[in-house]
Amino acid sequence: MADGGTAEAVARDIAVDGIAELDHDRARRRGYPEAVFCQGKSPAQLRAIATALAERYAGVPAEDVPVTLFTRADAERAEAVLAVLPDAMHEPEAQLLAWPATPPRPTGGLVVVACAGTSDLPVAREAELTARYLGRRTELVVDVGVAGLHRILARTETLRSAAAVIVVAGMDGALPGVVAGLVSAPVVAVPTSVGYGAAFDGLAPLLTMLNACAPGVGVVNIDNGYGGGHLAAQIAAPRAD
Repeated sequence: MADGGTAEAVARDIAVDGIAELDHDRARRRGYPEAVFCQGKSPAQLRAIATALAERYAGVPAEDVPVTLFTRADAERAEAVLAVLPDAMHEPEAQLLAWPATPPRPTGGLVVVACAGTSDLPVAREAELTARYLGRRTELVVDVGVAGLHRILARTETLRSAAAVIVVAGMDGALPGVVAGLVSAPVVAVPTSVGYGAAFDGLAPLLTMLNACAPGVGVVNIDNGYGGGHLAAQIAAPRAD
């Protein structure tokens, strides 16, 4: 903890003008730093949060600063963060920022992200970058949906090299069950809101994934690439002997 490690000192340190209470101790307590969910926050609020982070770690070498992820940051909100943290990594497709921009040195196992279709890429990229900035090696496999099973079968070797596999799919959401039948690693299924009317903005693939007949599939919420990436990073974390 900061300032001698007392809870009172941390509480004094984390208040941001009645807007937020930044959990600077989370990296020590859980092993993973806090993320800032930008959707619903105003640009002014995000500038205040980014300023608090910049002041907190002023003068600290970048390699000693725990990475803060800013998720669901549209163009306006990303601009607000970058106005304060101009050196942050920004991936517009994933609506994700990371500060500091350099990912930590990777440890643990490989996280493979299998993306069913190009339309699912924003969520898949969010999942991949989350796992990478939480300290894992990552590999993104794109356009391997069940409409052409030969595509996913051709990547079996890559899938089987992973400590955890994230499968991102919309439409019917069948891909996680297929992948889980091919690998021994846990599969983190991420349904997306991609699909025609009866997909119900992701509800149909969510239910398919929850009903997967292959064991070893865990499901996160619709379009929750951050949640999928975080869970996979925890699964693939190095283990003490």
